[in-house]
This record gives sequence, C-alpha cells and structure tokens, in this order.
Amino acid sequence: MAIQISLPMTKEAATSLRAGDSVLLSGTIYTARDAAHKRLYEMMQAGGSLPFDLNGASIYYVGPSPAQPGMAVGSAGPTTSSRCDKYTPDMLDAGLRVMLGKGKRSQTVKDAVVRNGAVYLAATGGAGAMLARCVKTAEMVAFPELGTEAVRKLTIENFPAVVILDAHGGDYYETARQSYLKSIET
Repeated sequence: MAIQISLPMTKEAATSLRAGDSVLLSGTIYTARDAAHKRLYEMMQAGGSLPFDLNGASIYYVGPSPAQPGMAVGSAGPTTSSRCDKYTPDMLDAGLRVMLGKGKRSQTVKDAVVRNGAVYLAATGGAGAMLARCVKTAEMVAFPELGTEAVRKLTIENFPAVVILDAHGGDYYETARQSYLKSIET
C-alpha cells in the first residue's frame, strides 16, 4: 500500500519514510535538471536569492516535453539524478527536502540526505507519458531560455515514486540488490 504524501514535505514526514516505501505525492514540486541546478547553485554561491524557496521544497529532475491539448505538460519522465550531485549537498543544506529522479547518488549526496533529514525518491523511467497524467498544472518559474530544462512549478496529484535514500541512511538500491543476491545463492 502506497503512503500518501503532501508536498511540500515536512522534516517529520521525511524522517518517517524508509528506503523501499512506495509513495503517492500530491502538492507542489519544482522541475530542475542539471543546467538549472548549475544556475541555482551559482546564485546561491553569489549570495543572491533563488526564484523559489528551497526550505522544505521538492525538486523533480525532469525536462517535460511540450504539453498536448488538455495536458499541463507532455511526457514527464525522470532524468538521471547523478548529473546534479555536485550541486545537491549545498541545496540540501539550504533546506531542500525531497529529490525525485532516477539512478544512484554519490556518497556525498547520501551523507547530505541524512544530515538534513531529507529523502531521495525514484520515479519509473520510461513511463513519462503516464507520469504526465499526474501533473495538474505547470507554471514557468525561472530560466525560460533553457527550454525544457527551465524551472517550472508543478502541481501533482498521486504521483507514484519509491523511497531510495532515506533520512536514516537507508539505500533501497543496495538493500534490494543484497536481497536479490541472497535469493539466487539458495
């Protein structure tokens, strides 16, 4: 049974999750891929204000395709999260609570997740058309010149994801791998 989660997520909600939990996300999430992360990071380093408040925020590593009639966005599948790893610890330290994407993360990101009581979630790669149905609204926030990589504010409803990294050091990619290896040894 999936856990219903409201975004923005509180630290208490984040720390209640465990690696391997299935969740359904509803609320506000921001899109930001590597080009947007670089700009956000540079703004932070220069002491400038960001186009949205990171405190408790959720970021989805996605560059949605253009919307078809009647849709808020086009295909909205996750991109490889590790592209943003060099910027992520500073963003987590500034209050980022949830990251949503796909693929493994660096040890530095894992440490920052634990340090900040955050979570990293995975969406299903290759299911962008299905995931787009969970997006109810999309609003341009920053960097429109980046096209699909611009920062957008999305309102999502019952967006499915799995907790990969939890605030307690759990890593579902590792535990699932170990479980699988044990199952084939017998």
